[in-house]
Amino acid sequence: MALDSVTIRAEFPILAQEVNGRPLVYLDNAATTQKPLAVLDASRRYYEEINANIHRGTHHLARAATSAHEAARETVAKHLNAAEAAE
Repeated sequence: MALDSVTIRAEFPILAQEVNGRPLVYLDNAATTQKPLAVLDASRRYYEEINANIHRGTHHLARAATSAHEAARETVAKHLNAAEAAE
C-alpha cells in the first residue's frame, strides 16, 4: 500500500507553509514533532472545555478531565494491545 504524501501533509497544517518557494519539510522531530489536525483539535477542545488537573479534584472540570484522560489511556492500551490501560 502506497502512502499518499499529499493527504498526509494535509493533516499537518504547519506543512502548508512554503520556505524559499518550496513546501516546508520538517525533519527535526527529535526536538519537536509537528502535530496533525486530530491532535490539535483534541488539545484545543481540552483547553476550551475541560482544562483542569486530573485525579485531584471533585469539581465538574476535574471529573471531566479525569474521564478524558482515562479514556485516552484505554484507547492507547487498545492500540498497543496492552492487557490493561495501567501498563
